[in-house]
Amino acid sequence: MAVVNNLKRAICSLFEVHADEGGVQRVVTPLEYPSSNDRIVIRVRPFAGGSGFLIDENGEAAFYAGMNGGDIESEAVERWAAELILNSPASFTEDEKICAFAKSEHLVAPYVFRVAEAAQQLHSLATARTDRQASDFKDRLKQMVKEIAKELNVPWQSDIELPIAGGLKADHLLGTSSPLIIVAATSPARLLEAEVIYMQYRAENKPGYVLAVAENQTVVGKKQYERAAYYTNKAVIFNPDALRHLIKTEVTEHAH
Repeated sequence: MAVVNNLKRAICSLFEVHADEGGVQRVVTPLEYPSSNDRIVIRVRPFAGGSGFLIDENGEAAFYAGMNGGDIESEAVERWAAELILNSPASFTEDEKICAFAKSEHLVAPYVFRVAEAAQQLHSLATARTDRQASDFKDRLKQMVKEIAKELNVPWQSDIELPIAGGLKADHLLGTSSPLIIVAATSPARLLEAEVIYMQYRAENKPGYVLAVAENQTVVGKKQYERAAYYTNKAVIFNPDALRHLIKTEVTEHAH
């Protein structure tokens, strides 16, 4: 019972956790499969001998994609699966499940998120019909942050892994001891990642200010955007003039 209670505390409040048979924890995440109201559900299973936890989505991403006419054997999915192994603790297995192995309880919450994020990506890729024009949002944000860092003479890093469990990254980091952590929210999953970063920084009492920047509400979803205001230090829509002023203010007050 103590292990189960500790595991529940390890999974952050962004998720609903339900106890199933055999010590399995069923985690209902805020993320949804694209073009549906089906929320992504993750299972956390104790591994044999108490050596860790197996985290997976029970093959539902591939199943739902197939039901919607998707192709999980496409070249795009194959490339994604190969990149997933390199860039994430999760992997897409031969039995069409996305899974990750957490060696300790403090890795469970971020790994639940990474598996859910991968499930959303797999469904999107498998069911994609047309190529969408790439947005220059991230490039414009990067240029702005670069200019501000130079103007204020503060250290700047981009695409940097943060010193928290799960290998989560910031798009930009301004400052050192108490940095401004900027996340470019290009999807609901990336916005949720900003929330997880914020929650982990609070849980571990680390100095840092998490700013989530979304291109617009349509990209991340109205409900997700409104929720992010409570689970980040600040969440804003990309408005060049207003954002430039905000970042400069936050850097001056927080990043040093």
